[in-house]
Amino acid sequence: MSSLSPTLSEIAEHPIVQAPMAGGASCPELAGIVSEAGGLGFLAAGYKTPEAMYEDIKQLRGLTQRAFGVNLFMPQPDNADSGSLEAYRAQLAGEATWYETELGDTDHATDDAYDAKLAILFDDPVPLVSFTFGCPTRGVLDQFRKRRTYTVVTVTSVSEAQVAEWSGADAVCVQGIEAGGHQGTHRDDPQADGTGSGLGLLSLVTQVKEAVGLPVIAAGGVMRGKQIAAVLAAGASAAQLGTAFLVCPESGAHPAHKAALTNPLFNRTEFTRAFSGRPARALVNRFLREHGRYAPAAYPHVHHLTAEVRKAAAKAQDPQGMALWAGQGYRLARDLPAGQLMDVLIAELSVARESMAKRGVA
Repeated sequence: MSSLSPTLSEIAEHPIVQAPMAGGASCPELAGIVSEAGGLGFLAAGYKTPEAMYEDIKQLRGLTQRAFGVNLFMPQPDNADSGSLEAYRAQLAGEATWYETELGDTDHATDDAYDAKLAILFDDPVPLVSFTFGCPTRGVLDQFRKRRTYTVVTVTSVSEAQVAEWSGADAVCVQGIEAGGHQGTHRDDPQADGTGSGLGLLSLVTQVKEAVGLPVIAAGGVMRGKQIAAVLAAGASAAQLGTAFLVCPESGAHPAHKAALTNPLFNRTEFTRAFSGRPARALVNRFLREHGRYAPAAYPHVHHLTAEVRKAAAKAQDPQGMALWAGQGYRLARDLPAGQLMDVLIAELSVARESMAKRGVA
């Protein structure tokens, strides 16, 4: 890493990262509170226009002078099978009728306005930028380094971490299979669906630390300070928490989504392509049960196809038709203001570290 770049410990006071959750949950208010509390707040630029991303950044800068991050989705190959998409459209026809809406148009660009977002972030740099669904080129990462922007690549395997290191990333966000929402794999392989080939967080962190020399941010099912201490002991430099912050009042998540996390009706999570065409962990609801097995590997086409149905379900306050992203630790969610949750996590982490030190655990 260049001497011009900051270190992760210089970016945030505490090793707690609020995950970038696309779709509205990671709003400026939530990110600002987390950063003000000494963690690293994050904005999610995925699915947003470049202009909306920039407005979020301006709003967040008005809420905190501390560091924050912006997450970008990498461009995806436009190789969806039109026949499979049309078959899934027919499968979802009843949903459109039930919610009195139309199914979405799948003829969208697959680059998520990546180049335009890069241009904004090059012109007006932010402290940290992370990437999901792939790894940027060395040239892109070098441009960020010249601007003293710290770069993080989300990885789900040792090989992906090695690519990130070779490309010049400053750190990797290691995502275990426990994580809620989309798995940030660099290549979507439908052959791996249901094979259980993914690794749990602690195993993956250990393997990545032994394979690359980059700092690691650990993500996946982390909900308590003692879990943060555990991933730090395994070699991570910080822990990234998403579901833990999802229920905070400052989160932009839909109220029905927040309520589902503590509703005993929703008693497990699964990976599904039902809502977006890419594997993502969600609470099992009616939509997932009825359509998950038929969803093609077609991202972001399926995301656009189901968008209007999901919006209509949210408007109707019906969680059975919504994408209820959640990590495996969702039952440990605490309905606390974000600032208070940060205080609790920091205190728990301190206690856990003291306990480990007394036992001689690194």
